[in-house]
Amino acid sequence: MPQPESRTARPILEQAQGRCLCEGVVLEIDVPAFWAWHDHSAASRRAQGCAYATYIGCWKSRVRVLQGEELIARYDEPVTGAERSFCRRCGSPLFYARRRAPKMINIPRGLFEGRTGREPRYHLGCDDQVDWAYAGEPLSPLKGYPGVMRARSRRRVLEPDLL
Repeated sequence: MPQPESRTARPILEQAQGRCLCEGVVLEIDVPAFWAWHDHSAASRRAQGCAYATYIGCWKSRVRVLQGEELIARYDEPVTGAERSFCRRCGSPLFYARRRAPKMINIPRGLFEGRTGREPRYHLGCDDQVDWAYAGEPLSPLKGYPGVMRARSRRRVLEPDLL
């Protein structure tokens, strides 16, 4: 006969796996992640190479590197003291840790194919938003280029430097 569960036993958590571009580093988190957000700050934009970065935040105790620990390189930001980690083989960003939150670690959401238990509902660094990011304007297919969409404008507007 099975033993009854102890009241102090922790429930078995679901896991989500993430991986870098070259698949050399494989990590795992316990789901759900603590939270998720879009970071529009200049530092994250440069570190990720995009208009904004989307992260999930996890307790460090709920994150495991399953493969490729030796491929992880670290960079300490001199101004903020934050530590950013990336795969030294393919350059994929992996972790972002802030000094003021020593028990938390942030992971780019794009490393995970499956669900992480949190949708990004927050925006940080909005003062640093760039004006060239996609803002949800209507898109239409670009003729002759399958899979390429272009922003449709209702009227032709010339950039000030093109006038």
